[in-house]
Amino acid sequence: MIEISVNELKKSFEIGNNILDGVTFQIETGERVGLLGRNGAGKSTLFRILTGELEADEGEVVIAKNRRLGLISQIPVYPEGYTVDDVLHTAFARHQKLAEEMERLTAAMAAGDDSEATLRRYGELSAKFEGIGGYDTDTAVSKVANGLSIPPEMRAQLFASLSGGEKTRVNLGRLILEDTDILLLDEPTNHLDLHAVEWLEEYVRRFKGTVVAISHDRYFLDRTISRVVEIDQGKAEFYPGNYTFYAIEKERRYQEKLRQYEKEQAKIKQLQEAADKLHLWAFMGNDKLHKRAFSMERRIERIRQTERPVKARNLTSRFGEREFVGDEVMHIKDLEKSFGGRRLFSGLDLRVEGSERIALIGDNGTGKSTLLKILMGEEPPDAGRAKFGPTVRTAYLPQIIRFDNPDRNLVDTMLFAKRGMTTQTARDRLAAFNFRGEDVFKSVSVLSGGEQSRLRLCMLMDEEINLLVLDEPTNHLDIASREWIEEAVEAYEGALLFVSHDRYFINRFATRIWELENGVITDYPVSFPRYREIKERDKTLAQSQQRTEKKEDKPKPAPKGGRAQQNARKQLTICERDMEKLEQEIRAAEADMEANACDYEKYSAAYAQKEALDARLLELMERWEALAEEAEGRQTDSHA
Repeated sequence: MIEISVNELKKSFEIGNNILDGVTFQIETGERVGLLGRNGAGKSTLFRILTGELEADEGEVVIAKNRRLGLISQIPVYPEGYTVDDVLHTAFARHQKLAEEMERLTAAMAAGDDSEATLRRYGELSAKFEGIGGYDTDTAVSKVANGLSIPPEMRAQLFASLSGGEKTRVNLGRLILEDTDILLLDEPTNHLDLHAVEWLEEYVRRFKGTVVAISHDRYFLDRTISRVVEIDQGKAEFYPGNYTFYAIEKERRYQEKLRQYEKEQAKIKQLQEAADKLHLWAFMGNDKLHKRAFSMERRIERIRQTERPVKARNLTSRFGEREFVGDEVMHIKDLEKSFGGRRLFSGLDLRVEGSERIALIGDNGTGKSTLLKILMGEEPPDAGRAKFGPTVRTAYLPQIIRFDNPDRNLVDTMLFAKRGMTTQTARDRLAAFNFRGEDVFKSVSVLSGGEQSRLRLCMLMDEEINLLVLDEPTNHLDIASREWIEEAVEAYEGALLFVSHDRYFINRFATRIWELENGVITDYPVSFPRYREIKERDKTLAQSQQRTEKKEDKPKPAPKGGRAQQNARKQLTICERDMEKLEQEIRAAEADMEANACDYEKYSAAYAQKEALDARLLELMERWEALAEEAEGRQTDSHA
């Protein structure tokens, strides 16, 4: 069944410049589609048209009848005084209407109305209310809130008091709770920590409806989508696979177009040279050759000429570097910080030496950005100190970008920041970061968040530094821009300290992990994949220990029931053992997926293996339930 149909869609915000120029595609029920394209390509515009928020200039959008569609694109306005919990519960508007009518009928019955119509209506409503999970709304809210790292204290806060990122996270939770048929996700991972991203991935994978996601998170796309629709120059291009397949196939198509173009150009050159010779010979006395030359030139015109394929330019700038004198880069001693009576961290004692690359990770709100601000002198600590080595020179990219004079244009911003820089040099540097033509005369204030990050990075590139500090450097950036930053960081040979929830970025650069949790930093002097292995091992050991302790604490009951029940209990033990083994195999398959995220064939094999293991685990769980009933004698009782 076709869920979404888009036909010849056109939309422009400037006369003569269609951001969408005849986009056509269809999405079937249950599909997982990634909507990709550069920032400004029209992806969010397309989402707004799908929801009816914007009208298309031309074309048609058809959503299947009676399908509920949900989108997080902008933060809705809620009544004054609404808490986070109130916002999350707005997802249950249908439930609330039923509950209110049931309350009215209850009051009527209490007042003596025992008519058949009233009783029948109450029964219908009660059954419907139970069917849509009306009695489990609080449980559902808690499950989603925990998954998206919305703690109880945040749920009690006024929604209006939250940061933009926190509001986005809450609204994502509300969208999930609404139980929509079609999920439209617009950069859903931007404001999520690692725990919440992985929870969302699992939710999307298990979601029974249709999903269309705009995302620049490559790991998220690899794990959640099975088809790519790319918006490029107003048109839609299709790729049947996840992000890794898309990246490989896009390069293959580019090379194929380039070969076709070069083949055509070579043929045209050959024919033109032959025609020129015929003309020359004709001028030397053989006029008949002119006719053959003209015929050949008409043949050249008839050749179908492929446009030269254009590939995004790679980053041409790199960070200036300054050598260390000595080994010590930074020493953090007894550092402590609290906000609003809540202690973020205390007793931090860490040392950085040489050209280490450290990822500072942890859940949202644990104090990662605050720690970076303290290190960069933008925030004072409550106690302790951070000392840099004598030859250390830093460059800092904060999460929230601010400019001293946002009304200046991009060229002037560069000139004021870099004394002695010429206008041409400023324009060349801006061009390396995809600020070209008239764009360089735009005011900084009109740039998007991603564009402002690019501009700040452009300004940092000229610094002679040996310690680079980055706070969520890839947030709000499209994939091409992320790759530019990655190329620059790859070429940079100094020390690196960064906060990021971008697993691809962490996996690529981190040689050391600082995990901030419960006010303490645990230092893991290993790569990100190795860190994940250690965490998974510790989790498995803890679960195993808990199960052992429960078995030891619980007295063994005397065998009861007949032979069938005793046999069921034996089979139950075997089943539990098999389930535990399968869970270990699933975790191993997930680790393989993580390790081979850049290899489509290996990733696909690991993904297929995990799907098969998941299906087997589901079968075992169903068998476990049946055996549990038989072991308790519940099946026997039901037949009595």
